[in-house]
Amino acid sequence: MGSLKEERKTTGWAARDPSGVLSPYTYTLRNTGAEDVLIKVICCGVCHTDLHQIKNDLGMSNYPMVPGHEVVGEVVEVGPEVTNLKVGDCVGVGCLVGCCNNCRPCNAEVEQYCNKKIWSYNDVYTDGKPTQGGFAGSMVVHQKFVVKIPEGMSPEQVAPLLCAGVTVYSPLNHFGLKGSGLKGGILGLGGVGHMGVLIAKAMGHHVTVISSSDKKKEEALDVLGADDYLISSDVAQMQELADSFDYIIDTVPVHHPLEPSLSLLKLDGKLIIMGVINVPLQFVSPLLMLGRKTITGTFIGSMKETQEMLEFCKEKGVRSTIEVVKMDYVNTAIERLAKNDVRYRFVVDVAGSNLENE
Repeated sequence: MGSLKEERKTTGWAARDPSGVLSPYTYTLRNTGAEDVLIKVICCGVCHTDLHQIKNDLGMSNYPMVPGHEVVGEVVEVGPEVTNLKVGDCVGVGCLVGCCNNCRPCNAEVEQYCNKKIWSYNDVYTDGKPTQGGFAGSMVVHQKFVVKIPEGMSPEQVAPLLCAGVTVYSPLNHFGLKGSGLKGGILGLGGVGHMGVLIAKAMGHHVTVISSSDKKKEEALDVLGADDYLISSDVAQMQELADSFDYIIDTVPVHHPLEPSLSLLKLDGKLIIMGVINVPLQFVSPLLMLGRKTITGTFIGSMKETQEMLEFCKEKGVRSTIEVVKMDYVNTAIERLAKNDVRYRFVVDVAGSNLENE
């Protein structure tokens, strides 16, 4: 039997086609299930993935699509079996809203590697309905995929941590690279790269930003607090720093050579790939073999790591550099993001926006 409860609706900003232009869209939310929470969205970060999805860059987009997977909000209703959250809590939702709960990754609490994971938007939930993201007034999410925001952290500051922040924290955590005194490199200084500098510095690492030009040098050193800045085309500097890095986090989302980074790694060093690149990358094998080096990649982070990362950022006072915008500016923000014209993350003030009008 269907529920007698009146259907609950919300308004979000959706793309209708691969032009990626967002406009108001009203849709039905599922009723709050036994383990679900209803969240009133406060704000939502704008990630590069949102851009790819709304424009169908990956060829898998379904419309209408409400993007947004760096969601911070307030719990307004909880199901009877919700144990760790209560009405009034400030919470976060990241890239995922579901998983199978019985495969090896799920049992190991790394549900982001579950083959049946359900994305926060542009996916289909267990009830057969499309999932919609955080560029909207409300969301209903299973408690497993909701994190509690530590007291005293501002929602706008937290938003980028829920994707970009945990994406960098996860490999450092998993590969045992959290100890102070390590030497790390961050290749590419966009949304993920800037979080990489902040989190690695907070862990006590010596951090070098690696870039193709000196365009961001001042910013990297003076604003984000990196220790050093390396231009990858500077042969002398590259040779001087060869075999000296414990790890390099490579956030570049387009095709680029891997050899320069591999040459910088010391024995057992790790090149951690974070950029989504759909063409093959190349390297010559002796560069790996002669230093027992590793090329690896990780994908976002688990719910457990997300909670840990938030506590860590609170304790260390990690603050991301953001530009807060209203929903009526979101299309301009996305155009600017496509040109990398943002320092370093747009965050949409959803609660302070009129979602009904363009």
